Amino acid sequence: MKDMSRRSFLKAGTAATAALAMAPVDVLGKAKAKKNVPTGKIKLLGVGVGGRGHADINAVTYKGKDEIYDDIEFIGMCDVDQKYAKGVLEEYKRLFPNMKVYNDYKKMYAELLDQADAVICGTADHTHAIICAEALAAGKHVYCEKPLTRTVYESRLLTKLAAKAGVATQMGNQGSSGEGVNLTCEWIWNGEIGEVTRVDAFTDRPIWPQGLERPEEVHEIPSTLNWDAFIGPAPKRPYNSIYHPWNFRGWWDFGTGALGDMACHILHPVFKALDLGYPIHAEGSSTPLMSDCCPSAQVVKLTYPARPNRPKVAMPEVVVTWSDGGIIPFRPEGLAIGKDLNVSGGGAIFYGTKDILVVGCYGERPYLVSGRVPDAPKVCRRVPGGPGGHQRDWIRAIKEIREGKKDWTRTASDFSEAGPFNEMVAMGVVATRLQGLNQVLDWDGENMRFTNIPEKATVRAMLKDGFSIHDGHPTFNKTYTEPVNAREFAAELIKPKYQNGYVLPELPA
Repeated sequence: MKDMSRRSFLKAGTAATAALAMAPVDVLGKAKAKKNVPTGKIKLLGVGVGGRGHADINAVTYKGKDEIYDDIEFIGMCDVDQKYAKGVLEEYKRLFPNMKVYNDYKKMYAELLDQADAVICGTADHTHAIICAEALAAGKHVYCEKPLTRTVYESRLLTKLAAKAGVATQMGNQGSSGEGVNLTCEWIWNGEIGEVTRVDAFTDRPIWPQGLERPEEVHEIPSTLNWDAFIGPAPKRPYNSIYHPWNFRGWWDFGTGALGDMACHILHPVFKALDLGYPIHAEGSSTPLMSDCCPSAQVVKLTYPARPNRPKVAMPEVVVTWSDGGIIPFRPEGLAIGKDLNVSGGGAIFYGTKDILVVGCYGERPYLVSGRVPDAPKVCRRVPGGPGGHQRDWIRAIKEIREGKKDWTRTASDFSEAGPFNEMVAMGVVATRLQGLNQVLDWDGENMRFTNIPEKATVRAMLKDGFSIHDGHPTFNKTYTEPVNAREFAAELIKPKYQNGYVLPELPA
């Protein structure tokens, strides 16, 4: 990417994104108020309610243990697995007797999307983009679980669709609404640790199976599971119970591994506090790279260019290193013996020229290695209830828009920030899958392409690890996919080819 184009992006994009938590919409571009302001309860659709989606719909619904908010109403819920979601669907049917139940979001959208005000998406990663894009294109407010999308292009698409629609959005990285992320930003922006040129981040995940060969056994599809709807835009494959529920995140076609699961919680304060935009270099390494399944452990290094200085601290080039699968970064000098870097599933270490800052997963319990407790000015907007108010803050934003407020305040993880941030997460996945090129990848973020992959370079992945021992002697018999053109493979990792009739809306200008 040329220096001028990168500078233009940073000034126009990154600085504005970093200010979202402090500034209302009229500072960054006013959203268009609807001419006919809706009245009454906010009519909601829930897609994917049997897993994490259950927590999200509960958060917008329940005011207390036995009391529900009077400003929302679910008119439809969908889950591909009626057995997995049975208890949730029955519970919400009691709360909202007129609510309709579906096992395919397309049918629910066809019947109810026009009547709805907003959509909550808690499905597997690979269907986030299509479900949210269709809702945004219809002008609906959207809450989407993390990761926002599986790929870079899909994140860019949702960012632009949300901006065009002028609706309230929120990604489900609830730590972004918490005090820890706010403190991390305020300390860094106040110059408390000096200039940051290195960040090490990690998680103890995955805790689900990864590094597996594609199963050959075909299981009978349960009568309560709409397997075709689960597959959605992904390539067709026979059903096996190892894919669903929950284990979907360990398979390339459906998920993003530990990166997508936990980096959205752990790297968000890094992205936000350091005003990051597009990386310029990416590199990945992992345990054996399988064709279908995410690796058991991986390390990703992303390099970001210098950004515009803040009033109290410069923003020089910074290298962010991510590790998972139990690989914990080396301890920073001065950290007390016995101090565990892992807080609630991982953490991030900011190396500054004046001090070192450590923050846990979800932005929890930030502290300086020196032991000093900064008294920085509070410049971030505080969300009532902290992380617990993350979903209801989205409802608050919807209500402000419905009331016609031109200066409505964006949520803590509005898609204008969550989209560019999720590109960071998706880039880590791409770097890992292209590690066989044995090179540092140069990234043109503005145009979503790598600039230095050789024209005839190829990559492959392992299908089977046929290691065995015969009469005490080891036998190595690994089977690999046929080599494929690396440029073409990279392009599909960035912008997936949807199948089975699914089509994304066009990318707005």
